[in-house]
Amino acid sequence: MDGKELLERQRTYFKSGATKSVEFRIHQLQTLKKLLTQHEEEFMQAVHKDFKKPELEMYATELGILHNEISYVLKNLKKWTKPQKVSGALVNFPSKNYTVAEPYGSVLIIAPWNYPVQLALLPLVGAIAAGNTAVIKPSELTPHTSAAIKEILGKWFKEEFVAVVEGGVETNQDLLAQDFDYIFFTGSTRVGQIVMEAAAKNLTPVTLELGGKSPCIVDETADLETAARRIAWGKFVNAGQTCVAPDYVLIQSKVKDQFLEHFKESVRDFYGVNPKLSPDYPRVINESHFDRLEGYLDDGKIFCGGKTDRNELYIEPTVLVDVNEDGTVMKEEIFGPILPVLTFEKIPDAINVVNSKSKPLSLYLFSKDSDAESMITEKCSFGGGAINDVLAHLGNHHLPFGGVGNSGMGAYHGKQSFDIFSHTKSIMKKPFWLDIPFRYAPYKGKLKWIKRVLK
Repeated sequence: MDGKELLERQRTYFKSGATKSVEFRIHQLQTLKKLLTQHEEEFMQAVHKDFKKPELEMYATELGILHNEISYVLKNLKKWTKPQKVSGALVNFPSKNYTVAEPYGSVLIIAPWNYPVQLALLPLVGAIAAGNTAVIKPSELTPHTSAAIKEILGKWFKEEFVAVVEGGVETNQDLLAQDFDYIFFTGSTRVGQIVMEAAAKNLTPVTLELGGKSPCIVDETADLETAARRIAWGKFVNAGQTCVAPDYVLIQSKVKDQFLEHFKESVRDFYGVNPKLSPDYPRVINESHFDRLEGYLDDGKIFCGGKTDRNELYIEPTVLVDVNEDGTVMKEEIFGPILPVLTFEKIPDAINVVNSKSKPLSLYLFSKDSDAESMITEKCSFGGGAINDVLAHLGNHHLPFGGVGNSGMGAYHGKQSFDIFSHTKSIMKKPFWLDIPFRYAPYKGKLKWIKRVLK
């Protein structure tokens, strides 16, 4: 079935009104939660086959997040779908005013490969909660996981409600050529531009979850041992293939050596003397990404790590120092287990480095200095972030997640997921019993009264 036929089927189903009742949405979310539990092992095995992701990471960063999100949405959905009263304006007195969240219709979700289950199904939670139908296009770079998503969701959902379409670039092009009512894309900035261009032809609204070079700033007041441990964890989870992973560290020069030693010790504690043998360290997704990452190793001096094995798509957790700031490692999003470490003297210097690049998806600061915290959060623009931790802000569904500038547009998670897949319809209701005449022609002598009301 091509994209046009599939969209027509979904649009017909949506127009039937079946997806709009709150009871239907709740049932479908409960179904999604149930299938995640019943097929947990299948999902875990599929992701492990694609790039050897350990079970704990798979559950914590994918299935667990999905369960948590669905539970939160189920708890609040009835409240979110009720009309929301808003204040009236004097010019329209008397009136009642309210907003209603209505679904867009048929939505397209294009998912990436790095968290292939979570990033395909987390947007789906919002799409279902808002009352839409959905087509999911998982990544062809994780064939085992994509096949599992298609097979499992195909058993539990009607295709006219939720459909999964596998394929490569041509499939993406076919789907993007269709007149979907909303497009949700997660991936690179380069492909995000292609998606937005395609959406513009149909004036289709989009959410773009992209990436960028997320900085991690560590000053002299930080607890260096804890900072090093948390940064090492956040960097090497999923072998660094995380859109919000610390892309580079800016360390205050006087504490650089201490930090690096703590960092090296943390990596050894996590993965042993030879991370290649660790069951907890994933692999790079494919040869193309391996070759790209291996090329970055020439852009600095290797402080620790640096070993590679192309046959196994293995790159050791690596720290680069004495980094060439004009090299590609400092111009492109790394998206792998290589961490450049640069130094700064004062906080304004670190701010200048961050602001010399495109706005990042995330920013992290390790510091006990409240002035430094205020200065950085006020003067640096970024999607979201954390103070004295990394990645953890994604786990709070009360915090909207999304980028700014080149790192994306729109945000989701929690209530925000419901909102982005809903059109907020504004309604004003007036009675017949009072009909103020000054708005009607003739207008002579009425301007002064209009000015008093509208000032």
